[in-house]
Amino acid sequence: MTYDVAVIGGGPSGMMAAGRAGELGARVILLEKNDRLGVKLLMTGKGRCNVTNSEAERRKLIDKFGRNGRFLFSSYFRFDNDAVVDFFEGLGVKTKIERGGRIFPESDLGSDVLAALIKYLKKSKVDIKTGVTVKEIIKKEQLIEKVVLSDGVAITANHFIIATGGKSYPGSGSSGDGYNFAKKLGHTITPLMPALTPIILEESFISKLEGLTLKNVAVNVYHNNKKIEARFGEALFTRNGLSGPIILDLSRSVGQALHKGEGKVILRLDFKPALDFQKLDLRIQNDFEKGQNKMFKNVLSDLLPQRLIPIIIAESKINPEKKVNSITKEERRELLRLLKEFPLTATALLGFEKAIVTSGGVLLREIDPKTMRSKIVSNLSFTGEVLDLDGPTGGYNLQACFSTGRCAGENAIAY
Repeated sequence: MTYDVAVIGGGPSGMMAAGRAGELGARVILLEKNDRLGVKLLMTGKGRCNVTNSEAERRKLIDKFGRNGRFLFSSYFRFDNDAVVDFFEGLGVKTKIERGGRIFPESDLGSDVLAALIKYLKKSKVDIKTGVTVKEIIKKEQLIEKVVLSDGVAITANHFIIATGGKSYPGSGSSGDGYNFAKKLGHTITPLMPALTPIILEESFISKLEGLTLKNVAVNVYHNNKKIEARFGEALFTRNGLSGPIILDLSRSVGQALHKGEGKVILRLDFKPALDFQKLDLRIQNDFEKGQNKMFKNVLSDLLPQRLIPIIIAESKINPEKKVNSITKEERRELLRLLKEFPLTATALLGFEKAIVTSGGVLLREIDPKTMRSKIVSNLSFTGEVLDLDGPTGGYNLQACFSTGRCAGENAIAY
């Protein structure tokens, strides 16, 4: 079975790469080990599929990927967020913009996005093979000759694209195969860590807060007493830690700090970020004055969710039965500190099982960012999550998949 292009991996970047190569006239085969395409795509955005972000400034969007974001300049400038929206609307999927610039299908159905991509593949006359596993990639000198499937069938092609995704959500088929292929073909793999994943905390009282959502809070991350990152928004307590949008975004930095193995990683929660220390102190004094004959445990309900109050009281070491008119200035300052800088100790990330994306991957300097082609193997390209490229929640990672996938597909037919 001989093709112009063989794409390994039927996720968003693989489908985009295969569809684009086919659209340009190449004979393409798309190989997917799951029984259907886009399994993980259907899981994104809680099933609604956050296809991209509406960030108008290109550089700001690229900056979301950190230091490695500059790798995206070429592919993103040729297929940006506006182009992604036009692409899907051209296939009948109308979109809408929600909080934080997140762009979803108007129907709120990720299945509509997948159906559009499959429609694109069929229109591009791509040969789709599902339920097939690549067992081995055969290379001779600097060229791949063929891929051998687990059933012994060999697929030959002029060019090969690895779009196998990362290691996150292994139940979706993302088992890290692409990293093994890349390494055997001579590529370097940077350390792999879960990203956009819940954070596990040390404190024993966390289980008492399970299910509690905090809105409009700030979380500041410190490593060895140095602030390394911060986020504002919504967080959620889990059985053994924290989750929610801002926590997922912070998990990459937390994971990297933990990986260094030196010193503690502390998350400081600011429950009242709209008020500085002085204004919050005045607010507390006013509350105490209004309820001066009340016990301490009964005057915090306007400041905190009910389930948090016993925790804050315990950590403050103020007698809960104490009348507020007897609380000392030092005790009030301790309460103030807890409301603005409540410390929680990170011990680990939840892991790849619950991670949305993988941090780390194929070393970017071994890839040509203008074509996605390997600098080591002449007829090989990489695209999507298998690359050492990951961004925050909000549609950024799917945008990277679509941009790099389209770039890979366009440039694969140059051979």
